[in-house]
Amino acid sequence: MDWLQALILALVQGITEFLPISSSAHLILVPELLGWPDQGLTFDIAVHLGTLTAVLAYFRHTVGRLLRDWLGSIKHRQAVGESALAWYVIIATVPVVIAGAVLGDAAETVLRGPLIIAATTIGFGLALWLAARYAGGYRTETGLRWRDALMIGGSQVLAIIPGTSRSGITITAGLMVGMTPSASARFSFLLSMPTIALAGGWRGLELMGNPEAVDYGLLALGTGASALAAYLCISAFLALLERVGLAPFIAYRLILGIVLVVIFV
Repeated sequence: MDWLQALILALVQGITEFLPISSSAHLILVPELLGWPDQGLTFDIAVHLGTLTAVLAYFRHTVGRLLRDWLGSIKHRQAVGESALAWYVIIATVPVVIAGAVLGDAAETVLRGPLIIAATTIGFGLALWLAARYAGGYRTETGLRWRDALMIGGSQVLAIIPGTSRSGITITAGLMVGMTPSASARFSFLLSMPTIALAGGWRGLELMGNPEAVDYGLLALGTGASALAAYLCISAFLALLERVGLAPFIAYRLILGIVLVVIFV
């Protein structure tokens, strides 16, 4: 992998990680369509570290407040400020931890085919359209209940299949429990932090057992470029969501899925 390929893949990761269009699908499809070699586990970890850095930086004040209230709730053994939201993020993370341990190998092998990605891109794009059209409500992330958090976290398990989109499926589930699109997106971003961190840690353990040659320059480029792209993308997405809703992302998913079917069938 050369520097241009590394830059493009880092930008792809940064732009797609928090949009409801599946970053894993794009990281598989871009090298597949352009005939590039697989970027390797080390580079995957680097670009995910970049996106994790971006979301932590963007929501740093929220994260600090949630962490403070969560620790306070443990100390005082009662709800403190927004501690309930912090606990809901933890509850929503549990299903994907279990599923990742059980199904992680399948996600890295049999579930990576272009036609599977096409099917999930279209299918879950339609699910997002249905939720945006017929569900949703006025609730914010602070109005969640533990059952809602568990449902959203359970939906995140489906994102193990490339093309589903972790962001897309959690926003869909958020709409289904009566949240606004913006609140669904914000909770999805909060939920991404432990999910990305745990996935990166798991991949890091895999890497320790099968070390790869390391080009630190490419890794630094990948981490920095993905972090910058992701930070800007989060800001732009939240602003766009308020103005035009989810329609552009649903349309993109459907068009991409159809193009993949035409190419690979």
